[in-house]
Amino acid sequence: MKKIAILLFLCIIFTSCGEDKDISIIGGADGPTAITTGERKMYINITPDEAKHIMDSGEEYVLLDVREQNEYDEGHIPGAILIPYTEIEEKAESMIPDKNKQILVYCRSGRRSKIASEALLKLGYTDIKEFGGIIDWKYEIEK
Repeated sequence: MKKIAILLFLCIIFTSCGEDKDISIIGGADGPTAITTGERKMYINITPDEAKHIMDSGEEYVLLDVREQNEYDEGHIPGAILIPYTEIEEKAESMIPDKNKQILVYCRSGRRSKIASEALLKLGYTDIKEFGGIIDWKYEIEK
């Protein structure tokens, strides 16, 4: 019920600004996970379990760790590439040239992965799924 009230509030806000805007609500099993307007796309928040499901499904994806090199060296999810969140603007386009590729983003706790996901959106990437931090990852980690 609370999610519906929040969505209603957001729809009122988006539609009351005087301009016609397309509003899309992307839903999941537990309710909406992202809202997009015709002007701005947003990344999708998923759980670590949903990220693991994508990784195991055979779908194509890029797994992006946005922590620092020393954190990555201490342990990372197998197959992850490292681009520290402070270097997204400089390195993403050369390391992930396909802007329509599904990108799964994580950091240590979820703060930097959200910042990195926003930066990827600004660069034109279209399929970004942010799943928080490695501290919540209960699956394999490699060093």
